[in-house]
Amino acid sequence: MKKFLVFFLAILFAMPVMVQAQNKELEKQLKKEYKQKLKQLKKEGWQIYGTSRSLEVSLLLHYQKLNNDGAHELLGTASNCVSMNVCRQMALQNACVYYASLAGSKLKGRIVSDLAANASGDLSAEFDKFYAAYERLVEKEIKGEIQASFSLLKKNANGSNELQTFFVINEDAATKARIRAWENAARESEVAQKYAKEVSDFIKEGFDTAGE
Repeated sequence: MKKFLVFFLAILFAMPVMVQAQNKELEKQLKKEYKQKLKQLKKEGWQIYGTSRSLEVSLLLHYQKLNNDGAHELLGTASNCVSMNVCRQMALQNACVYYASLAGSKLKGRIVSDLAANASGDLSAEFDKFYAAYERLVEKEIKGEIQASFSLLKKNANGSNELQTFFVINEDAATKARIRAWENAARESEVAQKYAKEVSDFIKEGFDTAGE
């Protein structure tokens, strides 16, 4: 009993030291990641756009936002656009389409692996229609939930522009957007209504916007 108590106390007192060491290592790696990303962007010729802040500060603030619980990064791109207004809209649309595609793929994977095996009949055609409707509606709903963090601009030799916009999305807000999309898509899908509870549970599952 005495040996166990000594061992327990040793572990107890060692935990703060371990946590402190882990925090220092994390801080070290975050600084390394920041410097590498900054170096990469500058090497590729990207310049900060649409703000008086520097690229250094904008990237640092962006990473701080990503440290919040439930925050995910989403990147939108636009190529060969002349009007900057068009560039911004293209980048936003690109980010929304990408997110909707991820959401649709995630849902399809869960349905195929967990639901289709227990369902009767050939549901592939019906579910395909539902996936298409769901992705279209996610794309629409998510647009109001993502927040632009900062944008980068690169000029092409032909006078057109390349734009990258880094967005941040909160998982709680994203989940609500997916649920709204699911509810609207389900109204037109008998198969989705039939398996409403299961599909709804799949919809509520979060995922990393970096993909799998």
